[in-house]
Amino acid sequence: MRTLWLCLLLSLAGASWADVPAARVNGVDIGVMRLERYFSDYLQAQGRAVTSIRNPTLYKRLRGQALDELIDKELLWQEAQRRGIVVDDAQVSKQVGELEAAFGSPAVFERRLADAGFDRAGYADYMRHELAAQQVYAELSAVTPPSQAEVEAFYQANQQKLQGAPNQSANTSVVREQGLALARAALIGQLQAQARRDVRQRLRESATVEVAD
Repeated sequence: MRTLWLCLLLSLAGASWADVPAARVNGVDIGVMRLERYFSDYLQAQGRAVTSIRNPTLYKRLRGQALDELIDKELLWQEAQRRGIVVDDAQVSKQVGELEAAFGSPAVFERRLADAGFDRAGYADYMRHELAAQQVYAELSAVTPPSQAEVEAFYQANQQKLQGAPNQSANTSVVREQGLALARAALIGQLQAQARRDVRQRLRESATVEVAD
């Protein structure tokens, strides 16, 4: 999984490739080559291959989803830069080191970087911006933990699903406590997902995004 994530990251990172733009985000191009590389790995992460998609409508929809992800990542990157978020050298070195270790060989890692148009310095600079974008995304999408009353209400509304199949021999108080714990986790997950959607929507609404036909 880590290796696949790195492949996705490296595909995304090739922003300097000089090719036809698939989209422009506040004046910054997302090239077609960058999109195609990312799209291939995007499908791989879903257990698909480009050659396996025979339906043109499905192909267009999935490719559009991949482009939407790239646009959102570019907007987060730009927002991090506007906010002056700085990632220090130690964080960058740690992240790059972990990703290199996932390949099991420095030579393999170097070849993968070269395939994506990077040397180590260039990739470290990209990683610094990627980590900054992740940081601003986390900050903007942070949510206030739900109150006990909100958890109780969510539990009551979803009790059967949270408890699973009834167990007559189970201790009622234990089942309830377990259900409430699951309810809190599920509710926080929903709030966070909504907050992330809201962040992406706000960034889109305040940006100039042009997508090629």
